[in-house]
This record gives sequence, C-alpha cells and structure tokens, in this order.
Amino acid sequence: MNRRNPHQHTEWCAGGHRCGLGEHRSEEIVVDIAGRSRAVLVRVRTAAGREHAEVRVRVALAPTEVAARRQLVGLLGDMRQAVTRAAIAARPRPRPGR
Repeated sequence: MNRRNPHQHTEWCAGGHRCGLGEHRSEEIVVDIAGRSRAVLVRVRTAAGREHAEVRVRVALAPTEVAARRQLVGLLGDMRQAVTRAAIAARPRPRPGR
C-alpha cells in the first residue's frame, strides 16, 4: 500500500462504485446477530490520504423506555471506550532518544 499517493488503489480497496469523491473504500465487514444487532465496518482512505474506520451499529432496543435508555447509556459508554482505545493505539509513539 502506498500511503504517499492517496489516488492509488490499495490492496484492500473494493474499487468500482465504492471509490468515489477521492475516497477508497473496502468491502463491508458485517457482524450480524439475527434479530438482535448488526455492525458494519468499512476501511476508508480519504482524498487527503488519511485512513479511517467507518462503523455503523444497529442494536434492538428493549420494549420499555427505561430499559431502552439503559441500553443506550451502556452502548454509548462502550463506544466511547472502543473509540478511545483505537485513538490511543493510532497515536505515534515517541522514538527512543528524542
């Protein structure tokens, strides 16, 4: 993969109609728990050469408002933890001696 040339396709790029507006996008990776939840992840390289993970999540909510709100609070906490963990892992590490 050549990160210096954002216009060049990567080995993970799905090509075709997915590559538009200067972006390169992978095939969707889907995790599906029938009737309960679904998550879709796509790797994206922007026209500026920056790479991202795009994640969509759909979760069945409880039938009562209080329980559904509890689920949403838990989901947001879990998402915050996952995003924070990914951001920390992506941070450049200082080189020894600098």
